[in-house]
Amino acid sequence: MALEFITKLCSKAKLDRDRGFADLEEYVNVCDEEETISLQQDFLRLLSDYDLGWESRHGGLSGARCLFEHGKIRMDDDETGLSPGTTFAYTMIEKAMEMLEHEEFRVRIAAGELLGVLCKIIGTEVYERCKDQITQGIRTNLERHGLGLSEDSLDSPSDQPESIMFGSPNTSARLIERRSSEAKEILHDTAGWKSLETYMKCLQSVILGCGYRFNDFVDQELLDLIFEALMHTNRFVRETGFYVCGALVTCGAKEGSETDSEAKLTGENAIYRHGKVFTEYLGRGVADNWSQVRMAASVATRQFLTSLPTEEAREKFYPILIPRMCLNRYYMAEGVRLYSQETWRQITKGEGKHLVEKYIDQVVDYYILATDSDNHAVREAACACIAELGSKIEKSAVSPYVSKLLETLLVCFNDDSWPVRDAACLACGHFVLCFPQESKSSLPALFPLFFNNLQDNIPSVRHGAAVAITNIVKAYGPTEQEVVFSKIKEGFEKIKEQPATAEKYGNLDSSPATFGVVKYLRDNDMDLHTDQTMYSCGSLAPKMGRGGGCMDHKFRKPPQPWELADGCVHLLAELSHIPDVSGQVSKLIPNMATACNVKNYTRYPNFLETVCKQLPNIAKGLGKRPFKMYLEMFLDYIFEALDCDVVLTSSAASQCLMDLSLFLGPGIVRGRIESFNSSYLPKFDSLPGLSY
Repeated sequence: MALEFITKLCSKAKLDRDRGFADLEEYVNVCDEEETISLQQDFLRLLSDYDLGWESRHGGLSGARCLFEHGKIRMDDDETGLSPGTTFAYTMIEKAMEMLEHEEFRVRIAAGELLGVLCKIIGTEVYERCKDQITQGIRTNLERHGLGLSEDSLDSPSDQPESIMFGSPNTSARLIERRSSEAKEILHDTAGWKSLETYMKCLQSVILGCGYRFNDFVDQELLDLIFEALMHTNRFVRETGFYVCGALVTCGAKEGSETDSEAKLTGENAIYRHGKVFTEYLGRGVADNWSQVRMAASVATRQFLTSLPTEEAREKFYPILIPRMCLNRYYMAEGVRLYSQETWRQITKGEGKHLVEKYIDQVVDYYILATDSDNHAVREAACACIAELGSKIEKSAVSPYVSKLLETLLVCFNDDSWPVRDAACLACGHFVLCFPQESKSSLPALFPLFFNNLQDNIPSVRHGAAVAITNIVKAYGPTEQEVVFSKIKEGFEKIKEQPATAEKYGNLDSSPATFGVVKYLRDNDMDLHTDQTMYSCGSLAPKMGRGGGCMDHKFRKPPQPWELADGCVHLLAELSHIPDVSGQVSKLIPNMATACNVKNYTRYPNFLETVCKQLPNIAKGLGKRPFKMYLEMFLDYIFEALDCDVVLTSSAASQCLMDLSLFLGPGIVRGRIESFNSSYLPKFDSLPGLSY
């Protein structure tokens, strides 16, 4: 039996190694002392026979860790000397330290995990033995050599000025820039950095193993080394560095000790003593362009704040962390977003709104800074957060910043990334509705931007513009209605100018755009694949500039008349729910029906789809009686859409008929169809879910 799972532990297949470890765990729970000693000898043999492959080294380290984790090694020394268990433990320390330099990274990781378990059992003595090797391994692997940079071209960490080590924006940028001088002289920033990542993981393991006892070893030298890793050009190193930070913050005050007084907290918790600079690096991490790094920093941030026993202790670090934690609740990457939302609930305990108001200066400054990020997902999240300020935070707290925030959103309106444009448009609409007086002076600049978004190439941007313009009508009433309704009328009339075909834009790909911008069709032109930006798995898009005009930017094609008409359908549906303007909405419904009669363009099914989706909303907004008089105007177009080869259009028509039947009554709708064109009845009667 023992030979079988040892063979699995040393297999070349990971699945077999995992099964072997599971079998070993079952075996050690029932084996006796003699069998345990036999296992120790087997694992020592695997680590000592240099003719065996790396899988045997990995199996020996994993097997020894299993014995220690399950308490099978008895370290009951007496006056006669060390027990066999103690001897085995110290032998394993030496073997693990030796394997930290192994060429196979899986062996190095297994060695670090074993050292972490030994730290938990024996104590900090294990870390004292391997401290120099770990720290030196990190330090020597922080730099790449032989890539056009001499070993002396970068200062050693101990020679760095304090401003660099503590990460001021300019100096840290220069540090990264010096490491990334020329693309031809360095490897891509996601390539390996020898043993750096595995040494960092080893440090993480021993910190977790030592627990609160590691506090005595947290000094400036160690922090400087970790902080340099947090500013590293390689994202995997930064990610691992933040997980190390997460381990550091968990070794705070001893469990069960009295930490009510700040003096005792400061004395026992090494991270609290260095909390200010530590928080600055956490703030950089939760704003990193790479989602994996942002996630690791978010984990460390939660662990840091929850490790502090009092709200007073946490408040010292809120000015930096609160704005960044708040923004990450809207971040595009789902893992970061959901984790940050849960962190927000745990830390704020229902007082999040109050904390945002308390630190409103820092929140506004960070949101504005985030709108200038190279990462389009950050810019989008910043716009969503600015909208949240207008709708959820006390108006008295936000009012002094309205003009500054609106000015920032106006710039975001011209972003290359359509999700950013959409988010900026929605945010402006919220601000106009919540702060009508403060926003009135911005209307001359806002209206052209709203109307540009209303005819944007992206459907969701057009819908977002409709929502924002509706908020203007709600905020200002009759004073701004005329310009809005004249634009709707113009949009429906201009569809007659739609070219018979849209294929003049044939160089644009009709598939969904990557990173929110329009794509060009690819051919086999080698220039498209030579000397271009290189991406790795999980990377973000390169910076897409925020300026460049509304419709003349290289990533955006000119709007077509049907797109403006499509946006006007959305706008009419939104306005129909405002009681004061229902009469004006009703007057424009025939114009919308007339627009449906222009069919000589390739995107006509897309326009019909929007009409079918929004007709039930218009009906609910106007009410049953007013809408019935317009139903027959659209029946031909609805049934035309029902027979369309475009699945989404046909589905929208089917759903439209069912929604209208539920709202008006299936008998009423059927009677109108029968009197209008009885040949449509079989199609109507075949719809699922209708009953009379």
